[in-house]
Amino acid sequence: MLGGGMPELLAGNNPNERHIPRMDFLVLFVFYLTLVLISGVMICVCSKTGYLKGPVRRGTQIFSYIIPECLQRAVLRLHHYLFHTQNRTFILLHLTLQGMVYAEYTWEIFGYCQQLEFSLYYLLLPYLLLIVNLVFFTLSSVTNPGTVTKANELLLLPVYEFDEVLFPKNMRCSTCGLRKPARSKHCAVCNRCVHRFDHHCVWMNNCIGAWNARYFLIYLLTLTASAVTMAVVSAVFLVRLVVVSGLYQETYVDDLGHLQVMDTIFLIQYLYLTFPRIVFMLGFVMMLSLLLGGYLCFVLYLTATNQTTNEWYRGHQGCCPHVARPPSAHPQVYQNIHSHGLWSNLREIFLPAAVHYGGKKK
Repeated sequence: MLGGGMPELLAGNNPNERHIPRMDFLVLFVFYLTLVLISGVMICVCSKTGYLKGPVRRGTQIFSYIIPECLQRAVLRLHHYLFHTQNRTFILLHLTLQGMVYAEYTWEIFGYCQQLEFSLYYLLLPYLLLIVNLVFFTLSSVTNPGTVTKANELLLLPVYEFDEVLFPKNMRCSTCGLRKPARSKHCAVCNRCVHRFDHHCVWMNNCIGAWNARYFLIYLLTLTASAVTMAVVSAVFLVRLVVVSGLYQETYVDDLGHLQVMDTIFLIQYLYLTFPRIVFMLGFVMMLSLLLGGYLCFVLYLTATNQTTNEWYRGHQGCCPHVARPPSAHPQVYQNIHSHGLWSNLREIFLPAAVHYGGKKK
């Protein structure tokens, strides 16, 4: 028998006592999670590759004949505001989603797990990760990523070697007119050149560059750990609940009135009916863990090889500056010349001042 705070269904109520049809909502729920996961991956792929530009362009043309022009203009304005101007919309969305997940964890899972005698240290781990995550989220958002100005232009120029492929010498920014240090890029959203530019992060409302890359890496690491920890705690809670209650040994009456042994699919559906918010949150954080885990592996790879997202993307797409070369010149291929071993690469991320002011000259 479970504690009084548990729903009556798992507090001694036998599923055999009531007729519960085998519903299709689990299939729909799995389909929903799969669709969201695939959509997220496809958005990332489409934004980083040109393979789907043709189908996307044709699809846009088809929809342009169906959707009214006023709605198209409104969508374009919204898209421009969200992704091409500095705004705090995604910061608020980030904090709202994080608050909702932790509210559900605190409101239901924490109390239920205490009744099942989970270790308190185990249950408090997500809160510790949350505190660390919010600290580095703030640091990533407010820290100057490495803005190139007239005052520091000469200081930043000799920091990195010009590879003459992605970063030719003596190039000036067409927008701000400054000489461009190697590995820098002008951010159209922030309207500034950023040293060792990685990408503009809408969730931070800030660029990720030389001075806040370390904060962003720790933020991403703790956010992924938080999602994984939430998923593990929620899954272990549901499994222990099923074991303690003996629900896996019960039977139920199907649509035809036949007595059936409890199987895994029906058990998950049964738990979803009993703990809809917990099971939905579990699906959400599992999906989030996969997306964040994949992105974290990519960022760790870039860190270990001393590349930025901008360099990786442009190098793999051949998006090099158009520099005048003799017709007989061989096409130049991008090669990463900035990697100097794992520990040196990590030092460059976590101790950027040592690189910029330590007399490093390429």
